[in-house]
Amino acid sequence: MSFGKRLTQLRKREKMSREDLGNKLGISYSTVAKYETGQREPDFDKLQAISSLFDVTMDYLLNEEYPPKLSNVELLVREASDQGIDIGFYNIKDWELLTEEDVEDMRKHIEFLVAKRRQMQNGDD
Repeated sequence: MSFGKRLTQLRKREKMSREDLGNKLGISYSTVAKYETGQREPDFDKLQAISSLFDVTMDYLLNEEYPPKLSNVELLVREASDQGIDIGFYNIKDWELLTEEDVEDMRKHIEFLVAKRRQMQNGDD
């Protein structure tokens, strides 16, 4: 995956617009768009800022061969955490055995549980 596609994926995961990301990095909307489309690349300082902002390594941002299965698991853990679900008691090392389909099933189950809890809190049983 190219840097631009990875940046787009990270931005969307955090539900940020290009303008939001630009404001956080001190750059324009159009510069973000050029990063994402591959028309421009960030300098080292901006790359560090992007890495810190999304809590990923610069290697992750730049490396085409980064293992996608592991990043999917890490993404699922982050999504669960963002929803207030502590899944730290699971042995995450074992999750490396999971397929992308397994991870997607887990994501759907978590979404179901969150929706169910929201209905219960709203009294919409």
